[in-house]
Amino acid sequence: QVQLVESGGGSVQSGGSLRLSCTASGDPRSTVCLAWFRRTPGKDREGVAAIGRDGRTTYADSVKGRFNITRDNSKNTLVLLMNNLKLEDTGMYYCAAELGAGPSLSTDDFGWWGQGTQVTVYS
Repeated sequence: QVQLVESGGGSVQSGGSLRLSCTASGDPRSTVCLAWFRRTPGKDREGVAAIGRDGRTTYADSVKGRFNITRDNSKNTLVLLMNNLKLEDTGMYYCAAELGAGPSLSTDDFGWWGQGTQVTVYS
């Protein structure tokens, strides 16, 4: 089992930045692929960024060049740094984990999910 707790959401003006964190606990903690998903108004949950156990990353086209995902296995922490935020980035952001090597942005691959943290971008 893996438990995931997100933090760092909030409200920010368009063009601003936010840093999301996810703390993982349970076993195994350092051997899973970790990812961020989001649910934006009117859309299904979508993959935003993922990082595999070997550190390889993948991003949704809509966030490439603006978001950066990193992980610190010693602290069991996953971080999503979001820069140049846009109105369409508004949504609930979820941390997710799976036992595969990753990286993956497919919702079906992930078995563990956090409760989510809200990100609101305003003009």
